[in-house]
Amino acid sequence: MDKFFVIGNPIEHSLSPKLHNYWIKNNNINAIYDKKKLEISDLQHFIEDIKKEKIKGANVTVPFKKKIIPFVDKLSPQADATQSVNTIYKEENKVIGHNTDIEGFEKGIKKINFDLTNKAVLILGAGGVVPSLIYALKNKNISKIIVTNRTKERANELKKLFSDLEIIDWGDLVDFDLIINATSVGLNENDKINLDFSKVGKGKLFYDVIYRPEQTNFLKKGKELGNLTENGKLMFIHQALSAFNLWHKTSLHIDEAAVKILDT
Repeated sequence: MDKFFVIGNPIEHSLSPKLHNYWIKNNNINAIYDKKKLEISDLQHFIEDIKKEKIKGANVTVPFKKKIIPFVDKLSPQADATQSVNTIYKEENKVIGHNTDIEGFEKGIKKINFDLTNKAVLILGAGGVVPSLIYALKNKNISKIIVTNRTKERANELKKLFSDLEIIDWGDLVDFDLIINATSVGLNENDKINLDFSKVGKGKLFYDVIYRPEQTNFLKKGKELGNLTENGKLMFIHQALSAFNLWHKTSLHIDEAAVKILDT
């Protein structure tokens, strides 16, 4: 039986096993997908197990998307451009680090039918998935991307990958058409982002990469002010499906049952 994992720390909250094992069962694949909490010191040994094919593949979540890079043999173009890995597989005797977050975000936001052409995008946060969001957005003919983070130095680090970013101080707000919460603020239902959105106007899109709870306080505030809102559920499902199809050489599409399985 082939073994697949999602690795991270913390990892208890991950719903990846629910999705992958649903697809595995529905397609009669002899495999199992589980979650594994690791420390940084465990990464090299974990990759060795993939090289030895004790493990067939893995997803990578916070805080290892960048920290895993020194241990893989090769990066896909997407992972190299973002310096972010969320999917690992073996090909031609090499362990490859790949990024399906880009595709996940692109397909997830496409479903909203929000025209991004010449739009200004403000991203809250600078870690984890942010390079993937920026990479995807730059393919959408947007006018500019602004990033703000509590630690400004971390936001400035992104300019090494994307030199035309605008960086602003946390607490400052500029005019935007799309705002993305890419911080972890909202995972707990009482979490609130300490920013004043009262003067941003209406008709914007408030997007939260968090998908549980379904309506974070960030999204509730956006809706209350007359804006469109969307959470990261479809992004999560699409990035998972992209990894699944890569590992199992399938070409599955998302069905309603896969979307609903995250609500149970």
